[in-house]
Amino acid sequence: MKAVCLISGGMDSSTLAYVARDMGYEILALHMRYGQITEDKELECAKKIANSLGASEFMEISLSHLKKFGGSSLTDSSMKVFDHKDNGSTSIPNTYVPFRNSNLLSIATSYAETRGADAIFIGVQASDYAGYPDCRPEFIEAFQRVIDLGTSDDTDLRLMTPFVNMNKAEILKTGMRLNVPYEDTWSCYKSNYPACGKCDSCYYRLKAFEEIGVKDPIEYE
Repeated sequence: MKAVCLISGGMDSSTLAYVARDMGYEILALHMRYGQITEDKELECAKKIANSLGASEFMEISLSHLKKFGGSSLTDSSMKVFDHKDNGSTSIPNTYVPFRNSNLLSIATSYAETRGADAIFIGVQASDYAGYPDCRPEFIEAFQRVIDLGTSDDTDLRLMTPFVNMNKAEILKTGMRLNVPYEDTWSCYKSNYPACGKCDSCYYRLKAFEEIGVKDPIEYE
């Protein structure tokens, strides 16, 4: 079996790729650059994770149009990435990249179909859906329907989201069992090195490590 694994270089997607390998899939690693602040560090980490997995391919794709569009603090220099303590609103965080997951999954589907893959793995979580609309379970179900309708009749491609009902600590526990090298992952929204320790992504990563009683191996400010 072959699986296209969307690997950002972050904690969740790296763990997910290890889960896919544990399930018996040959890994086709797919990494997207879209002008995010930490894109160089994320690419470096994604390559390390793909190598550690023994991925049969590493495909890097540029989605530079997302930076041109702007509208997200990850891609638009006129917008600020807030610290977690400043994100008191329950509305969509400004780190949301408009319709990003649809872009990612469309490319992943093309890649998977050309390689005769059986599955696409993406690390969305239902706990994120209140903020990120393209992480909702309903979105994943709808995109599975798009895949079914938009690919050839002999293509049977499953969209796999095993983390959809898991929290960060549960994901981390899974990764520890599978010996994911978390020192080769990156979650920070703001900095290529060291991690800021203050943005939402750093906050939830550190909280997960604290909950399971393990020290995060990456360096923070």
